[in-house]
Amino acid sequence: MTSGWFANLNLLAPDHWPLRAYDVHNSITHSNPRPQVQGARGTPRSGAGGIGCLNVGHRREAIVRSVREQLDRFMHTCVQVTPYEGYIRLAERMNEVTPGKFPKKTLFVNSGAEAIENAVKIARAYTKRPAIIAFEDAFHGRTMMTLALTSKTHPYKAGFAPFPGDVYRIPFAYCYRCSYSLKYPSCDLYCARHLEDTFKRVVANEEVAAVIAEPVLGEGGFVAPPPDYFKVLVDLCHKYGVLFIADEIQSGFGRTGAMFASERYGIEPDILVTAKSLGGGLPLAAVTGRAEIMDAPGPGGLGGTFAGNPLSCAAALAVLDLFEHEDLLTRANELGDQFQRRGRDWQRRWPLVGDVRGLGGMQAIELVQSQETKAPATEETKQITQYCYEHGLITITAGTYSNVIRVLVPLVATTEQIDEGLDVLESALANVCDNKDAIAQLV
Repeated sequence: MTSGWFANLNLLAPDHWPLRAYDVHNSITHSNPRPQVQGARGTPRSGAGGIGCLNVGHRREAIVRSVREQLDRFMHTCVQVTPYEGYIRLAERMNEVTPGKFPKKTLFVNSGAEAIENAVKIARAYTKRPAIIAFEDAFHGRTMMTLALTSKTHPYKAGFAPFPGDVYRIPFAYCYRCSYSLKYPSCDLYCARHLEDTFKRVVANEEVAAVIAEPVLGEGGFVAPPPDYFKVLVDLCHKYGVLFIADEIQSGFGRTGAMFASERYGIEPDILVTAKSLGGGLPLAAVTGRAEIMDAPGPGGLGGTFAGNPLSCAAALAVLDLFEHEDLLTRANELGDQFQRRGRDWQRRWPLVGDVRGLGGMQAIELVQSQETKAPATEETKQITQYCYEHGLITITAGTYSNVIRVLVPLVATTEQIDEGLDVLESALANVCDNKDAIAQLV
């Protein structure tokens, strides 16, 4: 496990950084992990893709070249003081590739959480309304406003209160665990239509600036709503003059088999937030919205010293070029089909696998004690991720109950590399299920 680009983290001095707060694996990267998923025995394979930051792969040559060329020109000027071509070119490209043919403008910042914070500011400035409606099982970041929008308490919110107010929460379209004990499609999308009831019983619609949602829940467990869910939700927003903000930080840039997951649902968000794979491995986030909305804040209301760093913008331009010249969207759907075939087989073989779900290359399995009761198998999930780690596969969990294993492998991974990783995950499932059955027989 420690060969190649890994070394034991215990050799480092933990008093120099808040190691416990990060909850990291007990290893650290020393050099280039090369370009996609590692395949050789004894070398770790990653199913995490830098937690969704490396959709186009690790250290792609075109990205490295673009960054080096920019490095030879200049590393930093604050764009509010001295604008530069890379920022403007990237804004133009983002306005072109995001959903909607209407005029748009784009703001660049450093991280997903910072982008969400600014999206909220912009929505409030435009509507002159204070309230934001978010969803159960949502994750939007770890800054104070984004924690108010985030649902999961531990480890994200516990101990950090109080949070900013005027944030309200409603159930998401989590069909596997429907908050209303209904079934799609006979439910007639009750959870989406419930927004109108919320305006009557919780917060007046004339007080609501925006509804914010991830088209596919990220940390919440890779939950993909029914295909017509967001059309109903967005139509209700616009009926009452409420903006719709799409958080595509994890679902954007080809992850779901479309450039943006919003496209798979046929919606055009008023504001769309991106980050992660936008920068190809460098820190960068964007807020793209209708031009009249983005122009609402006054002079000096938006910005940041390092916002839209020249090196990150150069990397992002190369990322967009890769999507233009390579068929990564088709590849994402192929990876999704490959995972679904394996996952459905696991679901038939082992009661531990309760749900197999996802869009394109954004796939997950939810683990349960019983397919009938759906009680979360949190401890078994820990055992499986540990087994995978010990056998050379890095996995990451998700879900409010920490019982979901999600797949964020780079879209350039080969079929053979994906199968190699899934073989390890299958072996982990078999091992945990066999041990569980053996214990049950003893009892």
